[in-house]
Amino acid sequence: MTALKQYERIEATGLWRPAPEAQRREVLVSIGEATLTISDFNDRALTHWSLAALERQNPGAFPALYSPDGDPGETLELAEGETTMITAIDRLQRAIDSRRARPGRIRWITVALVMTVVLAGLALWLPGALRRHVVAVVPEIKRQEIGRAVLVRVERVTGQACTGEETDAILSRLAQRTGVRRLVVVPGGRADSLFLPGGIVVLNHALIGDHEDSSIAAGYILAERARAQAQDPLDDLLYRAGPVASFRLLTTGSLTPGILDSYAERVLAEPRPDLPDETLLGVFSQAAIPSSPYAYARDITGETVLGLIEADPMTGRTLEPVLADRDWVRLQDICGG
Repeated sequence: MTALKQYERIEATGLWRPAPEAQRREVLVSIGEATLTISDFNDRALTHWSLAALERQNPGAFPALYSPDGDPGETLELAEGETTMITAIDRLQRAIDSRRARPGRIRWITVALVMTVVLAGLALWLPGALRRHVVAVVPEIKRQEIGRAVLVRVERVTGQACTGEETDAILSRLAQRTGVRRLVVVPGGRADSLFLPGGIVVLNHALIGDHEDSSIAAGYILAERARAQAQDPLDDLLYRAGPVASFRLLTTGSLTPGILDSYAERVLAEPRPDLPDETLLGVFSQAAIPSSPYAYARDITGETVLGLIEADPMTGRTLEPVLADRDWVRLQDICGG
């Protein structure tokens, strides 16, 4: 023990009484690593006291009166002049006490650490688990309701959706051809396409009015469908809105206007997420629609979309147009030309 080194040769004389009725006798007191040894002057050990269990009955008073823990009848008196021994005993007791295990303290520290880990785990796991549960249980009719509410907010930026009796029927055929529930064409906006909750795909009119090939618009629809398969649009909305929105939708069946406004603003302003070529090629192959027209519409040089061009699943095959020419021409005038 480090604290013992400067005291390892200390001895002192004192008065020891083994029992209350016994006579006090003068003894020699010496310190060991963890014990106090009381000996007679013939160097015969009379008793050993544990320093850890040694008690001073009169702190600050003299002569210093010590007894072993639990036996106040056995005593040792050290005169005021034995300051070195008294100081040594005090210091060694403090050193022993500082090294002594404190089960209660350790127990509370352990409990606190465990609780911290558990709460941190819950904080990380619970929001995602709650969101996934909500996405799984929300009925389709509620998804469509949310999608329509988001569309109203999108139209504030893009302009009101373009409709017409003939063109609505054409859009229905294009939706069926590309495997989505509903198509909406808006006159403007930064985004080329969006997939909203409830199976609503929003197309910028430029995808229709600026191109002669209907497979280009179909390609954008397929890309949105692939994004929706990678992440459910409702899941995306709730992820952006935070766990409070998930809890609110689960308990009340609705979302606040502020949540819907914020989501619409963000999806309109942000670029659409990229998808691996393999994912896109899979949906183009499944729909029997060429990927090259879509690729060149994204990058006329073809440099950044080379994989979609070289691996076009429809290369060398004779294909029917996605829409008949007359239907495509009518659709190009959906927003008034």
